[in-house]
Amino acid sequence: MKIAGIYSFNKGREVIEAKFANELQEVQKAIKAVKGSSHKTKVSDEKTMRGKMLYSPESLNGAFAEKFKPKGWQSYRVKCDYSTEYYVKGYKSKAASRGAFRSMDFVKNRIGVEIQFGKYSFMVYNVCAKMTIFHNMDIIDVGIEVVPMKDFADEMSSGVAHFEQFVWDLEKRGAGNIDLPVLILGITV
Repeated sequence: MKIAGIYSFNKGREVIEAKFANELQEVQKAIKAVKGSSHKTKVSDEKTMRGKMLYSPESLNGAFAEKFKPKGWQSYRVKCDYSTEYYVKGYKSKAASRGAFRSMDFVKNRIGVEIQFGKYSFMVYNVCAKMTIFHNMDIIDVGIEVVPMKDFADEMSSGVAHFEQFVWDLEKRGAGNIDLPVLILGITV
């Protein structure tokens, strides 16, 4: 894989290059080490292009894990204990928070990395909510979000969002006082 787009959200690039250069280099090397061509699968779903060979987001996520974990990057998971304090009188939930959690793909030296080959809402959630939550829990200080470029997203077996769309929205949204510095890396094959 190769990095084809770089976007600095809330001075993410500047902060990460200045304070976390070694970790950034590890992320860049991991991206380059993933061989995209070995993660294609033949599509049988009628909603997509039947019979066409497309990239598998699930397989790609596994490939990234193989590159990050040997370098000491660990998945991080926190349990969610949902409050019932705000339920209206008389309401009782049938579904408790058993097993509920939030996770970050990789964490090392207070950097959170998310590899996102999912739907658009996950990209926005990762940068605008999850990374802030993990910061408030004293786990990370900055984030890196790795997302596909439009041309790469168009070759995936499920409808995924892309770098160009994400950057446009972040620019129109702007950064707020609770947002972390996040470096967005757009990748392609």
